[in-house]
Amino acid sequence: MSEFRLLAGEATIPTAQGRGHGDKISKGASPRRLESKAAALHSGRSHNQASDNTAPTTIAEKILRAFNTWAFKREQPSDPQLLLRVITDAVSRNAPLPFLFYWGKGPRCHIDEHDIKCLDYIEAMAHRISAVYPPGTALRLICTNTHAELNGYSPIAICTYYSEIEAEAHRRGFECFRLSELIAVTMATAEDDQLADHLPDDMREKLFSSAMKWYHGSGSPEEGAIKYFNMNMVEKRAVELAFPNAIFATFNSSKFRILFPKRLPIFYMYSLQRGVGVKPWFLPAEAQPCDATSCQCLASTKETASPP
Repeated sequence: MSEFRLLAGEATIPTAQGRGHGDKISKGASPRRLESKAAALHSGRSHNQASDNTAPTTIAEKILRAFNTWAFKREQPSDPQLLLRVITDAVSRNAPLPFLFYWGKGPRCHIDEHDIKCLDYIEAMAHRISAVYPPGTALRLICTNTHAELNGYSPIAICTYYSEIEAEAHRRGFECFRLSELIAVTMATAEDDQLADHLPDDMREKLFSSAMKWYHGSGSPEEGAIKYFNMNMVEKRAVELAFPNAIFATFNSSKFRILFPKRLPIFYMYSLQRGVGVKPWFLPAEAQPCDATSCQCLASTKETASPP
């Protein structure tokens, strides 16, 4: 729990601090001398204040140009001004620029080349940033184990896949979190749109279409889509409570904006390379979900299990 509090504390945007006037003027000084001294002091303060205010912004704009390009983004960010403020805050603290990524689970039980290519792509963006900003980035994967459970994947399949993803991510310097842990630590509740009655018709159609492909839980795909929407209303609040001043990067388009933290800037990006937005965990397209009889995770677990 303290870990998330620390992250939240580090992410607080500092308020501007006023400067007092502590210079004393001697009684016997000439008016011309006083005027010159006052002008010099005023000039010095103005220069320093301008440097304090503009330097981080100038660097932030340079950082933004480094990654906010069509080599990575699939459309414009949700709130460019908020995005710039988050970057400026990181610069003012000489801190790594924090990015958050949801990482889902599809039919596969093991990491494969699609996952590796996606991680490589994220790293390429991070390298662009570190080339112009030495503190670099803080890349955090949020494994959406809650979504995997809802979609009916077995606990061992979820555990195996995410363990492999986390191992590869850690090797590259990423931090990893489970979405269920963030909810538990923040004790988040939905602020709005938490009822199925609030689900917009166009969003209902999009989520239902997705559920028809990937939902294997109890009940109908439409019921699964509604559950998924309501879960996201809590989860997006948990994410912004845990990481209140980060950039939320997603492989989805802005059509799904309602599912993402509403107080964070959203960076809509490709997944594997420019022009590709398919999430890596859903590839290859012909992959079939593992079950109790065909799951390779179960087979490998039995082979490596310690004797009683």
